[in-house]
Amino acid sequence: MALLTPFSKVPELNTATVLLVENEEELQSKLANALVQYKKDFNVNVRLARKLPLPVENKETRPRIDLIVFVVNLLSERSLQSVESSLAHLHSDCFLGKVCFLVTDARCGSHTQERLVSVRKLAASHQSPVLCAEHRTVDGVNAAAVRLLNILKVSAGMSPIATTALYLSSLTRCSVTSDLEED
Repeated sequence: MALLTPFSKVPELNTATVLLVENEEELQSKLANALVQYKKDFNVNVRLARKLPLPVENKETRPRIDLIVFVVNLLSERSLQSVESSLAHLHSDCFLGKVCFLVTDARCGSHTQERLVSVRKLAASHQSPVLCAEHRTVDGVNAAAVRLLNILKVSAGMSPIATTALYLSSLTRCSVTSDLEED
């Protein structure tokens, strides 16, 4: 199984591709629809996967992936384990600006808080942002889609250079908080 690399393909003009990786597929299709239907000034291709590595069969026809979003349902230990095992199939160049973690059910009890801390530590170790999303309402899914589109625009190189560095810096900085550094 080959590692997924960020710059192995030539980008398409005015097009960005996002890969949504979710083991349980609870939010994946809703989020994909919201990403495609939201009004934007560039084309968005959405690819769905349950886990990494991706199949080798269609490797040649697969477009360049500009952003990989790992969706973690905090109510499921299996969801977190799937993300942890999938990270091993990414090339190290993917992490800075090409990967983010999207967590759901962050307000649902003590077990979710422990898993949230685990996801935040995982994201901090890979210098990747963590976004929290509400997947039970249409507004929550749309808000998550807007945030992902902003990150996708930066990761696909469709933002001005100065804005990109500032924006990416603020995203990675917010995932490394002082309470995580103390552990």
